[in-house]
Amino acid sequence: MDSWAGHEVPRLPGQGGPLMLFDSARRGMAASAPTGTGTMYVCGITPYDATHLGHAATMITFDLIQRVWRDAGRDVTYVQNVTDIDDPLLERAARDGEDWKVLAMRETALFREDMAALRIIPPEHYVGAVESIPDIAERVLTLVKEGAGYRLEDGTGDVYFDIAAAPRFGYESHLSREQMLEIFPERGGDPDRAGKRDPLDPLLWRGARADEPSWPGGELGPGRPGWHIECAVIALDLLGTQIDVQGGGNDLIFPHHECSAAHAELLTGQAPFAGHYVHAGMIGLDGEKMSKSRGNLVFVSRLRADQVDPMAVRLALMSGHYRSDRSWSDELLATAQERLGRWRRAAALPGGPSAEAFLATLRARLADDLDTPGALALADSWAEAALVGAGDDPAAPALFTRALDALLGVRL
Repeated sequence: MDSWAGHEVPRLPGQGGPLMLFDSARRGMAASAPTGTGTMYVCGITPYDATHLGHAATMITFDLIQRVWRDAGRDVTYVQNVTDIDDPLLERAARDGEDWKVLAMRETALFREDMAALRIIPPEHYVGAVESIPDIAERVLTLVKEGAGYRLEDGTGDVYFDIAAAPRFGYESHLSREQMLEIFPERGGDPDRAGKRDPLDPLLWRGARADEPSWPGGELGPGRPGWHIECAVIALDLLGTQIDVQGGGNDLIFPHHECSAAHAELLTGQAPFAGHYVHAGMIGLDGEKMSKSRGNLVFVSRLRADQVDPMAVRLALMSGHYRSDRSWSDELLATAQERLGRWRRAAALPGGPSAEAFLATLRARLADDLDTPGALALADSWAEAALVGAGDDPAAPALFTRALDALLGVRL
């Protein structure tokens, strides 16, 4: 699957330092590896409602990680998937009376356009679940043969993962069994499915149904993969047995990331699957949760159609810390638009305060768990000083502009 078009990221003088990131499994901060190629897997969209602001905020978070790593001199191998076959996609297509493949292709294309507009550095590998099915089926069969997967005896051909085979299950989310049982059905699980060994066992392979698409599964029989095993296999195939960052929204902590890590660790015999499990907060609207069921999603494409500068959208989403659940509002966007205008006016001046100190402190703020509120405040201070005539360094506006582009992804 093709990714979106990239853009040139400016080179900056000097080099940034190691990135400290909050890890959900540790429940605390830890440094990401300072040398070597940074490996990152981010769970992408299920393409039936792209691109809402929750998607955008999540992708900006992991774009910032890429930028900080690259500024520190690290190469980056970034993989993002598209869950282009799943129950919600089929349900939306059936509701709207259209072909599920057409729906998936249209929404994926729209997502790519929005990512390019937001200046998200594209992943090196942008991979659909459908194109990965042969590899996924092979890995599911491995789990079955090793006793970590089992077939239901009801003739459906469904295969489940036995969480009893994963003694570390729960280490990433830190949820009690009671909490897991409460969340599981809300996020695609089926705890009441008859024949399962444990209510929390996740689906590995769904046997073919007469009214659903299916693919050859070899010894598994025809069907399609479960959600969690898709991401585990794609990451293992392209990034190796252990990765630096597995990322997504905080609604993926359980069951998705917990299960995909368990699958990967059983397949490789190595743990933990990720050095950091990094999760972005949810975006609400005017103080309420933003969700498909409430019908209050705000879409990047709609804002773009209304002539909203994508850089203002990016700034608005970075004005709160990435791990916090936060709200979108007209006021938030207006503040971002005013900020963007001030920065552009300051950058257009013939001179300004030295930007070398600004660059150093900007790097420090982002290296501290992506402190974007602090980073934006630093840029505000430099711009305000420039606008009142403080400093006459003719090179400063250009360095200010390049730093914002390279590190924050904001083009003035």
